[in-house]
Amino acid sequence: MARLSLLLSVLLVLAIAVAGSTFDESNPIRLVSDRLRDFETQVLNVVGNTRHALSFARFANRYGKKYDTVEEMKHRFGIFSENRKLIKSTNKKGLPYTLAVNHFADWTWEEFRRHRLGAAQNCSATLKGNHKLSDALLPETKDWRHQNIVSPVKDQGHCGSCWTFSTTGALEAAYKQAFGKDISLSEQQLVDCAGAFNNFGCHGGLPSQAFEYIKYNGGLETEEAYPYTGQNGICKFSSENVGIQVVESVNITLGAEDELKQAVGLVRPVSVAFEVVSGFRFYKKGVFTSDTCGNTPMDVNHAVLAVGYGVEDGVPYWLIKNSWGASWGDNGYFKMELGKNMCGVSTCASYPVVAK
Repeated sequence: MARLSLLLSVLLVLAIAVAGSTFDESNPIRLVSDRLRDFETQVLNVVGNTRHALSFARFANRYGKKYDTVEEMKHRFGIFSENRKLIKSTNKKGLPYTLAVNHFADWTWEEFRRHRLGAAQNCSATLKGNHKLSDALLPETKDWRHQNIVSPVKDQGHCGSCWTFSTTGALEAAYKQAFGKDISLSEQQLVDCAGAFNNFGCHGGLPSQAFEYIKYNGGLETEEAYPYTGQNGICKFSSENVGIQVVESVNITLGAEDELKQAVGLVRPVSVAFEVVSGFRFYKKGVFTSDTCGNTPMDVNHAVLAVGYGVEDGVPYWLIKNSWGASWGDNGYFKMELGKNMCGVSTCASYPVVAK
């Protein structure tokens, strides 16, 4: 009975969301089924009862897609069909990772790059790193989530501000490790205010440069005090609302995965950057690897947070926190092959030392 009650509750919510009107309490299960079928029928009437059409209708309903015109819906259906072919063909190759349809499936690669990735940045800070290697024995595997210092996954939205989320992720972990308290820090302050340190708001930047900005600017405000809008804005920094200070920015030597592994294994989560290639946006699980991505500073286009490492089915991996929402990938995370500087993952790596 408890399960049936829960199911009916879910169906009630779904029916209201789909119908957008009053709810007929007489037969909730039939009502939801009819509403969903009507929605699918409407989509099929536009795109035609062709291959992938039903999948597209269900995709559009699941992710709440709204298309303004018939032409727009047909256009998005064409993109969805091509992306679905890419996903299926990739999954047939027996690679150590799996792709799946997600909320990006009706976007072109060009749209995705514009809304979710930053422009390639100059990683000059890592040409000569200042992380000090030690003789300490590294753990075989590491996952800082088990120490409860990794903050929840966030979503950068339609703004190439990944670098700010990588920055706050590293700072939030460092703060929890140092002071034993959770904190959520402002990405929007970095978007609006860190331009003098070679950052470009929604058009890209680097965590190492963001750490330097915070160090010399007087700190970073909390998320509550300076909330995220997902677009470039005017700087409104106030020292009264600072939640954290950066004492130092520690850089991993460019391409030195041994240094990166030691930092992640012994110190704390580390901000990293890598090159996202087309198929990666549909990552679902497994260890991502690629023979098309680059590993030079001019290739990297997305900043994230390395929170651990391990081995899966014989393939060593980095465990990485992304900023595309918790519904993307493996609950907002992904695994990247370790040991080959895959996609430049150790090209622009750095972590902060913090104070209150």
